[in-house]
Amino acid sequence: MRATLIYGAGDVRVEDVPDPVLHEPTDALVRVLRSCICGSDLWPYGSRPASEQGDRIGHEFLGVVEDVGADVSGLTAGDLVVAPFVWADNTCDFCREGLQTSCRHGGFWGANGVDGGQGEAVRVPQAQGTLVKLPVGEDSALLPSLLSLSDVYPTGHHCAVTAGVGPRTTVTVIGDGAVGLCAVLAAKRLGAEQIILMGRHQGRTDLGRDFGATDVVAERGDEGVAKVLELTGGDGTHTVLECVGLRPAIETAFAVARSGGTVSRVGAPQYPEVPMGFEEFRRNVTLTGGIAPARAYIEELLPDVLAGEVEPGRVFDTVIGLDEVPAGYQAMADRTALKVLIRP
Repeated sequence: MRATLIYGAGDVRVEDVPDPVLHEPTDALVRVLRSCICGSDLWPYGSRPASEQGDRIGHEFLGVVEDVGADVSGLTAGDLVVAPFVWADNTCDFCREGLQTSCRHGGFWGANGVDGGQGEAVRVPQAQGTLVKLPVGEDSALLPSLLSLSDVYPTGHHCAVTAGVGPRTTVTVIGDGAVGLCAVLAAKRLGAEQIILMGRHQGRTDLGRDFGATDVVAERGDEGVAKVLELTGGDGTHTVLECVGLRPAIETAFAVARSGGTVSRVGAPQYPEVPMGFEEFRRNVTLTGGIAPARAYIEELLPDVLAGEVEPGRVFDTVIGLDEVPAGYQAMADRTALKVLIRP
């Protein structure tokens, strides 16, 4: 079969790899219908050291079950399923606590002999705990939004939930990438009173307004902070959703948080230390967030997607075939694409 491998910074290739087969009785084989490129994939794309052997990549996909191991129940060949961006048994103590990203028997796609999601098929370990069955057909117009349940929409939701977004809360979302836009959507769904989106790409911030942003701040740094404070009577917002992962973003997050407020970060941090000193201590600002346990949220978010009440799939603004994946990476790195959907 064909699949995507990364060999180094800027070096992504689509090559022939062995067809997946069942290794364990808890495995399933899934033929991929839709996959995508994640913003977090751009970090290795921008900085990975060159190597002679490529590594599989991609962690968001949905597809059709082709075969299941003897210990898998509840799934049969022909089922349409979505896979969260980590695989997990969904039964260990961490999974029962809603932290499937720390599953004692789980792991990540594209690592330790497990297929990546950007290919024609995937062997899914712990399939019964990992895969979520979808009640639609292969040709459903909902597939982009259902694919977003693999990572980007639950990640935005996780950011909002851990920050404590709810009715009558005010929110600042930092970042107009796909995760930031999904954080806007999640904050709106949770009843936020005011949602300020900090972003400077008009096409993206226009989508953010459609998703529920009440205000857009294009300025950055001190000017951006001043604008948010102006919009909030000088106080800042109860919650700040940091969806970038760079130090200037987390610095801005603390600066626009209201006293007693909460900063949640889901942007994969590209900095070694959190700049949280005496000023943040004095104002009782809380820092939370982290990698999103997408599996914990899929059943909660699925009904609204199926009903068309939310359309997180709108973050996919570019659709490509599998052989076009290298160009898709470059388009996202160049900011000419928001989020690239792959149809193998």
